[in-house]
Amino acid sequence: AIKAATTNQACAVMLEPVEAEGGVNLPDDNYLAAVRAWCDQTGILLILDEIQTGIGRMGTLFAYEQYGAEPDIMTLAKGLASGVPIGAILAKERASVFTPGEHGSTFGGNPLACAAGYATLKFIIDNDIAGNAKKVGQYLVTGLEGLRQKFQFVTDVRGRGLLVAMEFSSDIARSVLMTCLDRGLLVNRLKPNALRFIPPLIISNDEVDEALGILDGALSSTAG
Repeated sequence: AIKAATTNQACAVMLEPVEAEGGVNLPDDNYLAAVRAWCDQTGILLILDEIQTGIGRMGTLFAYEQYGAEPDIMTLAKGLASGVPIGAILAKERASVFTPGEHGSTFGGNPLACAAGYATLKFIIDNDIAGNAKKVGQYLVTGLEGLRQKFQFVTDVRGRGLLVAMEFSSDIARSVLMTCLDRGLLVNRLKPNALRFIPPLIISNDEVDEALGILDGALSSTAG
């Protein structure tokens, strides 16, 4: 699809390592590496949007590390500054044609946001928070797979690290979400038949157990 979509007029290919908002859709293991190879072959830049997948969310500091496809340009935000609004672009030398002054931002690079970003990134790296996301994420997926076995209307569990989705055979996501909310669990509705789980990166197995208990009850109520 990438080959068909690019011509000799294309300067870059931009995509998410994982479709986070589109359904937590994981690519084939060799897909991003193949895109990287195609970009190298044609002289096209590879831009990865890691706004949702980066900063430890998927069990590594950046999601691309799991797919062997280092980008030329990468975008970051959301988890970068612990709730303080921030966005960042990382680029290799190949993208150096984009120089200071070519993009204006009234508040870009302000000291508060940058300090929050530095402190957050340092804490995540120093404390191996990505490692916790990987370990607890595996525990979460195992628990959700158990619920898939228990409830026939749960058709799929997918994800990596602490970016996970559960899909249903019918449009019950809102009902399950509202029941979970009433019982103290926040989940995210991706689409009418799917929920997404994106808990804090410091979540523990005990907290996952509590969440799974609430979700189990919500699914039981829906089934009943």
